[in-house]
Amino acid sequence: MPHGSFDEIVEKYVEMNIAHPFREGNGRSMLIWLDDMLKKELGQCIDWSIVDKEDYLLAMERSPIRDIEIKHVLGKALTNNIADRLTCMKGLDVSYHIEGYNAYKAEEL
Repeated sequence: MPHGSFDEIVEKYVEMNIAHPFREGNGRSMLIWLDDMLKKELGQCIDWSIVDKEDYLLAMERSPIRDIEIKHVLGKALTNNIADRLTCMKGLDVSYHIEGYNAYKAEEL
């Protein structure tokens, strides 16, 4: 699949999410993969700290049928701040939070 634009990257993200073989850990891996693709192709990443968990989960649930919602949820959280370590670490924290894990925060480690 092509991956040169935001829409194409998100479409690939949706397909990869459908195809993943494991239940545990795929969500976290997919968030990191998505940010890596966005950084390499567009020089941007998602500021996950401003993505609403419920909006994200509902949009991802519907994304195989209609991906416009997930594109909107993620598109409004795009940032050019790809070199900021804190932005990256917040992404890891949110990936755990989305999956229901809240025991640790990267800034506390």
